[in-house]
Amino acid sequence: MKAIVVTDRAAGTAGMTLVERPDPDTERLASLEGANYGDVVVEVHASGFTGDELEWPSTWIDRRGRDRTPSIPGHEFTGVVTALSYGTAGLSVGQRVFGLTDWTRDGTLAEFAVVEARNLAPLPGDVDFTVGAGVAMTGLTAWQGLFDHGRLQGGQSVLVHGAAGAVGSMATLLAREAGAHVIGTGRTASRQKALEFGAHEFVDLENDALEDVGGVNLVFDVLGGEIQKRSAALVRAGGTLVTVTGPPEARPADGLAIDFVVVSDRDQLSEIARRVRDGRVRTNIGTVATLDDAVAAFNPTERITGKTIIRVRP
Repeated sequence: MKAIVVTDRAAGTAGMTLVERPDPDTERLASLEGANYGDVVVEVHASGFTGDELEWPSTWIDRRGRDRTPSIPGHEFTGVVTALSYGTAGLSVGQRVFGLTDWTRDGTLAEFAVVEARNLAPLPGDVDFTVGAGVAMTGLTAWQGLFDHGRLQGGQSVLVHGAAGAVGSMATLLAREAGAHVIGTGRTASRQKALEFGAHEFVDLENDALEDVGGVNLVFDVLGGEIQKRSAALVRAGGTLVTVTGPPEARPADGLAIDFVVVSDRDQLSEIARRVRDGRVRTNIGTVATLDDAVAAFNPTERITGKTIIRVRP
């Protein structure tokens, strides 16, 4: 099979290489000898990629700390189940699925992937594979940040940083649907896109004063650094700052600061798929490329907003 591999952490995306790997032996992988209990083999149709993935230790080592290069990146995807191992429940061969893979396993920038069944949800037949790959990671990250950790409710206010980006735009859509007042932030050029995705207001971080926002119930942070520190002071009493950038560098005076790592959740994926079908949620895809062109797509010559999706199969 074709696959993208990485071997040099320092090289970043420039060190990606398209290689040929042996085709997976489906029967062997579907047995306890070749796959863990509860695994499925999936023929990958489309895959996403998270920008800082090559900085994660799990990309380079396994759960026991052993080097696992050359490793295949990519952990958000859609595809079709081709085989089941023992202990698999809720899925069947030939079923369309989407979701996330385990961080410490080879990922989905390949023609096949072995995934824990519990990390996948059925992908409705009227949802395109590219669309499904574009909402798996972004949808779960936004959902968990807003509702599981941020406890967002209708009528509250939320400050969404990077509102024109892949995760920020999804957070904006979901927060607005929940009845919250959404204030998006970003670069000057991001204003229109953030408003199109549902932000009620926009703060230009290059020209506007962030402090003019006043108090908010929730800060959804994907930027970290100085912006995160300034945002902590905007959280109202009892509110929350939620971040995906690592341990918070600042905390609200009378509120919570929470960092989290997204996890796959079948029920939440199904909720996201329903919203895609209803038109309540849409993707923010910047580039779609083939597996042959993936390395170039991940090393663009100009700035691209939105998710880059690799269409593994036509």
